[in-house]
Amino acid sequence: MIGRLTTFVIDCPDPQALAQFYSDVTGLPVTRVDDDGWVTIGATDDPTRPHVAFQPAPDHVPPQWPDPTHPQQMHLDVEVDDIDVAHEQVLAIGARYVPTKFRGFRVYLDPAGHPFCLVYAE
Repeated sequence: MIGRLTTFVIDCPDPQALAQFYSDVTGLPVTRVDDDGWVTIGATDDPTRPHVAFQPAPDHVPPQWPDPTHPQQMHLDVEVDDIDVAHEQVLAIGARYVPTKFRGFRVYLDPAGHPFCLVYAE
């Protein structure tokens, strides 16, 4: 092992709003809010587990997935027990559904335009 993953960082125009969106999606609480706009969500019971952080990027240009000229840059997979229930829940908090022909998961865009997937629990 070379190192340990501690944080996955997402650039966005509004870190507080996007952190709250992913907190609502995953149930991970907001664990840090810095004066410079950096916001982190993650497990509070084990500080060694990786966290997701959101940093200010005022000039952020969102991906245009699936357009290859504006690639997705990153995405998160979120496993769910009931895809239909989760679908309605993420739409209610600001996600946009992206119909695809793929099976086993559904693709959405978060409020900042980053794709993420709801994955069927196996």
